[in-house]
Amino acid sequence: MTVIDSMSKKLVAEFLGTAFLLAVVVGSGIMAQTLSSGNAAIALLANALATGAGLIALILMFGNLSGAHFNPVVTLSEAWQKNLPRHYIFPYVVAQILGAFAGVAAAHSMFDLPLFFASTHARTGVSQWWSEFIASFGLIAVIISTSRTRPATTPFAVAAYITAAYWFTSSTSFANPAVTLARAMSDTFAGIRPNDVPGFIVMQLLGAASATVLFNWLYPSSSPSPSSEVSSS
Repeated sequence: MTVIDSMSKKLVAEFLGTAFLLAVVVGSGIMAQTLSSGNAAIALLANALATGAGLIALILMFGNLSGAHFNPVVTLSEAWQKNLPRHYIFPYVVAQILGAFAGVAAAHSMFDLPLFFASTHARTGVSQWWSEFIASFGLIAVIISTSRTRPATTPFAVAAYITAAYWFTSSTSFANPAVTLARAMSDTFAGIRPNDVPGFIVMQLLGAASATVLFNWLYPSSSPSPSSEVSSS
């Protein structure tokens, strides 16, 4: 396999994986809101369970191709740990962002909605920013710890953490800049106002960076390893 062919497959995997992730997150949110008759708790439960189940399938599907990051903070963390060549960062992040918007458009199309329409769902304030720090910190912590101790469990640990974080964070755990950007173009249950996006992304980056430093100390790696199978909502 040529280097170009290998890179192409990785980027397609990141694009498709992120697209399917957003289709799951947004599509299940629309369906949950439609069927729950206004019961926000039931809608959130359905959204969380669908996202967790989807994550397991997607990480197992694409993990051996690209590492199944589907998330710029995961890509940055993996590159920081020297598990991913630095020249992969930009193309990975571009593929993830494009995939995220494609996934939102796909979900909207399935429910006869406009491909993109800006969200009016307010998600701002110190508590929500702190929630995004915690959500992203925990995601990277789970990835580093399990990939270095029990790598076969990483897809299931990531999905379990994200499912739980939907409920224990006030922000419902975006923990992913690509997801955050794309969900700003969905005025649905899963949306976020465009004005609220920068605060979320800043805290996601800070949380991921903090976890990368701390958990590399807690779980030191003797040598660089292949990019881990990881992701987020």
